[in-house]
Amino acid sequence: MKFELQLRTRVVYGPDEIDRLGVLAAELRCVRPLVVTDPGIVAVGHVAHGVEALRRHGMEVAVFDGARENPTTEHVAHGVAEARRFQPDLLIGLGGGSSLDCAKGINFIYTNGGRMQDYWGVGKATRPMLPMIAVPTTAGTGSEMQSFALISDAETRVKMACGDSKATCAVAVLDPKLTLTQPDWVTAVTGIDAISHAIETYVSKRRTPVSQIFSREAWRLLANHFSRVISDPNDLTARAAMQWGAALAGLAIENSMLGAAHSLANPITARHGTIHGQAVAVSLPHVIRFNGQKFNHWYAELLAASAGEGITPSPETGAEGLSRFVKQLVAEAGLKTTWSACGVSLDDVESLADEAARQWTAQFNPRDVSQGEFKWLYQQAG
Repeated sequence: MKFELQLRTRVVYGPDEIDRLGVLAAELRCVRPLVVTDPGIVAVGHVAHGVEALRRHGMEVAVFDGARENPTTEHVAHGVAEARRFQPDLLIGLGGGSSLDCAKGINFIYTNGGRMQDYWGVGKATRPMLPMIAVPTTAGTGSEMQSFALISDAETRVKMACGDSKATCAVAVLDPKLTLTQPDWVTAVTGIDAISHAIETYVSKRRTPVSQIFSREAWRLLANHFSRVISDPNDLTARAAMQWGAALAGLAIENSMLGAAHSLANPITARHGTIHGQAVAVSLPHVIRFNGQKFNHWYAELLAASAGEGITPSPETGAEGLSRFVKQLVAEAGLKTTWSACGVSLDDVESLADEAARQWTAQFNPRDVSQGEFKWLYQQAG
């Protein structure tokens, strides 16, 4: 077996580490950071906290709060305009995965020009990019550990995966206290998304012995602490475990990619506005069963990583046990388990399946999946 492992991001982990933001920026020899965030993160005070930490070190700071859930090319364009006005030497993504992805998108265009569509794919940036610090306030996407920005085309609504090693964050600040302010529904959808990352990366076609280490540990942390943060949102120990688990799952994505659950979810999000984590929550149990018909032993291996903690199913239950467990977590978190419950009609299932089959992640699913299988999977989750 051949594989590559590249660890490009410095991780700074622990409560109150946001207070070191100015020190970390100075170590990158930067003095003009642009903070990319959204209004909700501004409202809870995290942006003011971060800006204060930067200004203590004499930095001139600008804030762009135009990031939104599922960022589009329009959001990125507005951020680029602010970057051109301010001329930063550092970008700081402070917020959920959408803020981090928006910051990466801004970085592509501000440093390399053109349109976001020009970077759809891998390795399309030809010039150096600004250094970036990621400060996630959710435990979900793991974007802080990845070189990809997920940006939707504002006109076609197609979600574009734009990846380049130059877009990797220089530093990820994982401060679990920042996740305490998440609304319950954000904790639920981001947590399920992180769990899906651990599961899908473990069985992907691009999995390696090293990526599996990240996936297994991410799964162990996430599976054993998700219910705790749902039942007690102020449990900082559980919050910290979820945040580190989400970061490890993001690192697993960077080294092994995702699968069919995300391929199913993305068209639903684009067409119907369903929150990404909710869409993944509906699709994941059915994809596990589908893949388990050929790769049951891999799911059993993953369950073995969390065995003995008295929470997850025994490894002997394999894909079926894992599927039921995930569906149970989804229900416990107050999320929907079917498309119909999400208000999604499958009248356009043929075109949804066509779009799912064209998703970047589809090619990495362990079991080959075409338009026909995607149609069947949509219907199973109806």
